[in-house]
Amino acid sequence: MSAKRIYFDNAATTALAPEVLEVMMPFLTEKYGNPSSIYSYGRETRMAIEESRKTVAKLLNAHPAELFFTSGGTESSNTAITAAVRDLGCRRIITSAIEHHATSHTVEALDRRDEVEVSYVKLMPDGHIDMDDLEKILARSEEKCLVTLMHANNEIGNISDIHATGELCRLYNAIFHSDTVQTVGHFPFDLRNTPVHFVTGAGHKFHGPKGVGILYINENVRIRPYINGGGQERNMRAGTENLYGIVGFAKALELATAHYEEDSAYIGTLKYYMHEQLRQHIPGVSFNGDPLGRSLYTVLNVSFPKTEKSEMMLFNLDIHNICASGGSACTSGADAGSHVIRAINNNPNQVAVRFSFSKYNTRAEVDEVVARLGEMI
Repeated sequence: MSAKRIYFDNAATTALAPEVLEVMMPFLTEKYGNPSSIYSYGRETRMAIEESRKTVAKLLNAHPAELFFTSGGTESSNTAITAAVRDLGCRRIITSAIEHHATSHTVEALDRRDEVEVSYVKLMPDGHIDMDDLEKILARSEEKCLVTLMHANNEIGNISDIHATGELCRLYNAIFHSDTVQTVGHFPFDLRNTPVHFVTGAGHKFHGPKGVGILYINENVRIRPYINGGGQERNMRAGTENLYGIVGFAKALELATAHYEEDSAYIGTLKYYMHEQLRQHIPGVSFNGDPLGRSLYTVLNVSFPKTEKSEMMLFNLDIHNICASGGSACTSGADAGSHVIRAINNNPNQVAVRFSFSKYNTRAEVDEVVARLGEMI
């Protein structure tokens, strides 16, 4: 059993960077004033939140007034999708079968309550969106549409063309929400020049804290709050702000942006190295999505031939202190398999495992995991 844990599940969550913890510490200890209080002790924490908002806005090239801090990507997506229907008059939702559950379950709930009609856009065999089909659905829709399509898939890593989708939405006067949880903090954003109404982010995907996210709402969009109560977040999201989370989010995004070039190049080489090693050493292995094309440099989704041994693969990896994921880690308990893999590669004779990498991983870890997989299969 390897003594040190090998963590290859960074698409689920990442380790908190030491520099992020450092800026959070004062707000976890002596600077604990309520940001809504009028005395100087509260004003100091209010200022920390607004400075964080300015930092995040600058890094994403958005206006600070367009950014709202939330509890994470799930709340952000719920807010955007619900508001598009309730406040912006969308009566049809166009989405895909491979969205994160934060999106798909929200859409299904609205559908069950008969508040919307839902259309699912076709997928290409490699898991990319069929853009011609998207345009066809938009063109024949008489109702106002909300298009909700993720920027990058959390399980297979496919990246969609957010600009092309946004331009189609603009052409057909549709509202566009993109779940960008896997890309904020991993790629440069220029929201001022991206045709999108709502995007989301989660701090824990790029070495920030859990329990904090952002919702970007384009300045031309007016919606009502999803969570009611106090007037926090400029009356858009009630509840005492997650002060240290917000400060940590801004710092993590700052670090991610500053080191983007070197980190993405390094992590990408780990992904391609593992792809190569698996192909050489594991017979019958194949890959899901578009791993060497338009894909996250952090995610590699692998299909292994199904055997008695490979069905127990995640448990066996765990016994050897190796963390990887079968479906998506956001759903635990009984493994119902992955809805994403079912949608693009419904092969009952294969077992899919997602390996996802960060700047803290090494080539030696890849070698050890490939060796273990070789023993198991």
